[in-house]
Amino acid sequence: MNLMSAKTLKIPGEIVNALRVPPDDIETELYKELALALYQRGMLSSAKASELSGMTRLQFEDLLGHRRIRRHYGEEELQEDLIYAGCNQ
Repeated sequence: MNLMSAKTLKIPGEIVNALRVPPDDIETELYKELALALYQRGMLSSAKASELSGMTRLQFEDLLGHRRIRRHYGEEELQEDLIYAGCNQ
């Protein structure tokens, strides 16, 4: 049973105001940056990071390439890819 629930991050107004991002894009950009950072540190798989970022897997993989972030590929990613491809194991 998963006991974790959604979390809300509180970002001080002065930080939000200091972001060099159009106001309408702040939430989207923060989710992308968080997803990238967690993926880069190995804390999220690419599937979960792309979900957090609000992007498709292909879009997220493309963003990783643009940011020159090394891709991780292990057993978990393989299983996710097999499920995505419709392969039953």
